[in-house]
Amino acid sequence: MSEKYNICLDVGGTKVLGAIFDEKDKIIYRLKKRSKSGGSASADVEKVIIDVVEEMIKESGIDRKKLNAVASCAPGVIDQDNGIVLFTPNLPWRDYDMAGAMRKQFGVPFYVGNDVNLGVLGEYHFGAARGYKNIVGFFVGTGLGGGLILNGSLFTGNQFKAAEYGHMILDPEGPLCNCGQRGCLEAFSSKQGMSAYIRQQISRGRETLMADAVQDGVFRSKKLVKALEAGDKVAMEAVDRACHWLAVATGNMINTISPDLILYGGGVIEALGDLFLEKILAEVDRYCMPQIRSTVEIKNASLGDDSILYGDLAMIKGL
Repeated sequence: MSEKYNICLDVGGTKVLGAIFDEKDKIIYRLKKRSKSGGSASADVEKVIIDVVEEMIKESGIDRKKLNAVASCAPGVIDQDNGIVLFTPNLPWRDYDMAGAMRKQFGVPFYVGNDVNLGVLGEYHFGAARGYKNIVGFFVGTGLGGGLILNGSLFTGNQFKAAEYGHMILDPEGPLCNCGQRGCLEAFSSKQGMSAYIRQQISRGRETLMADAVQDGVFRSKKLVKALEAGDKVAMEAVDRACHWLAVATGNMINTISPDLILYGGGVIEALGDLFLEKILAEVDRYCMPQIRSTVEIKNASLGDDSILYGDLAMIKGL
């Protein structure tokens, strides 16, 4: 039997990360490209996705005929049965037939699911969430997404629309979120939320090393790390604010789900090490019942940038 390969993609608000997996579920090649998602058409991001896949096939030297399937995440609400991105607040896609477009391009089965659903699924089968049955995942990146595993199965709710608790409203009079609501967790605790806070402080005349980083959009995580290392007060305030609201949301989810595990992942968590986790742990007990909190473990994801890629792989394999 000839060897088959799977290509898995992590499509975010600012980048497309791709990897090729062999039949032993090992990554044999990877590639990341930045995307410009602020355009008015889906074609901009679609082109980057196609370029990533084509370049990986070419540079890795695998035979295109041995490609088994391609899978991708997308942030937002996904019709997973039909591969349609119904809505995403951080990419220019509405009712976008992603699977149809990509099957036509690559000629193999194409799967698509919600990004954090897949990130949690990847950690459940291959990473830090192995051995747990009820898992609440918060992934902090350009946006802020949720993923939920109940009794050992990914819970996606009616028409795959569940676990959007990045858009739970914590303050109805809070900052405007890209989803159109005010005071969402994402509006406080994502890169976008932190960037908006930093821009607000700059408009009030405060100085910060993050000024250039947030001028045209969201910052890169490395910039935030450097600012924190330099003792930048505005940057630290943005992080403290993000962690406070994450602690509130975490407490709410502990009381609601009583999970085995709360899991934090995404680019911000990966870049800042244990800083977010330590700040959340310092507050979370205030916002949940002690009798429920006592049976919940809280930790960071272990697969880093690869969480969603392994979730893609699990989706292809039907895990």
